[in-house]
Amino acid sequence: MTKAAHTITAAIGALVAEISALSSQIGQAVLLDPAEVADRRDAIPLRRPGLWSANRSCRLVRTADAWIAVNLPRESDKDLVPAWLGEAIAGDPWRAIARRAARIPASILVTQASLLGLPVCRVGETHATRLAAPARRMAAGVSGARRTLRVIDLSSLWAGPLCGSVLAQAGAAVTRIESRRRPDPTRLSPGGLFERLNGGKTQIQLDFNAAADIAALRQAIARADVVITSARPRAFDQFGLAPAALFAINPALTWVGITGHGFWGRGANRVAFGDDAAAAGGLVHWSRRGAPRFAGDAPADPLTGLAAAVAALKAIKRGGGLFIDAALARSAAGALAQYCPAGATP
Repeated sequence: MTKAAHTITAAIGALVAEISALSSQIGQAVLLDPAEVADRRDAIPLRRPGLWSANRSCRLVRTADAWIAVNLPRESDKDLVPAWLGEAIAGDPWRAIARRAARIPASILVTQASLLGLPVCRVGETHATRLAAPARRMAAGVSGARRTLRVIDLSSLWAGPLCGSVLAQAGAAVTRIESRRRPDPTRLSPGGLFERLNGGKTQIQLDFNAAADIAALRQAIARADVVITSARPRAFDQFGLAPAALFAINPALTWVGITGHGFWGRGANRVAFGDDAAAAGGLVHWSRRGAPRFAGDAPADPLTGLAAAVAALKAIKRGGGLFIDAALARSAAGALAQYCPAGATP
């Protein structure tokens, strides 16, 4: 096992133990299997990670001055590559990416990709001292005994639904609200991944382009104890659901905001997924020749989902009024800082 893989295993084990202790204090103890919580081999085809991610959508690429991770998980991402590189492409985009990137500094490639909404990052660009997701005080919160917790889960893919699953197993009433026009891609995954992450949740679909459905969503959040999201900040601004507005009508709310590079700051609207975010946090294996290699299957996702659940459970005990800023890249960097063997590098 590489040091990076050891770091991932140690971090997940510590988070699972913390979830068990915290969940027993507010409801039912949640007992997760550390080996299973980050395993989705039954859901998607995976290969041994290396220069390529295990799912083969993300690749580590050498630039003129550094290494970057380029993720093209959607066809729409591949369609943006010519605009990103500034040249027409015929055939395999990865050859053009490797050739072009070798002549351009990483900072330029990352900046241009960010403007286009492409998940690209420089390896090791994000730093953190701890894995814990930071909490920002947004409202006063409440004190006293709580009824059955009500959770609105607006997230998709892996990290957010995992957080919601932990709360559901702890006894919370979790309502999963999904876009009718853009359903969660994991619904199409074989092997029951969607059910593992979302079983036990009430399922509702809304049209986020309909004013009546947005009003219904706002009312649901006003009555909730926790809301879990995985969209970028501008999506909430667009629908009048910005944090300030929602905490004003629900000062006891705990908002778990899962993003690639943080809900606030310069990277707030950058796109990221579990593999490129892990690379951004430096959670990769380095070969003897100084080349990075992926160390697992999108490890930033389960790390962030579990860390978000820990932070949510702590926020609930404090009475809410908190925004949990759970960023994939920061979680990876925090795991590296906190759980990498002393004196070792990945």
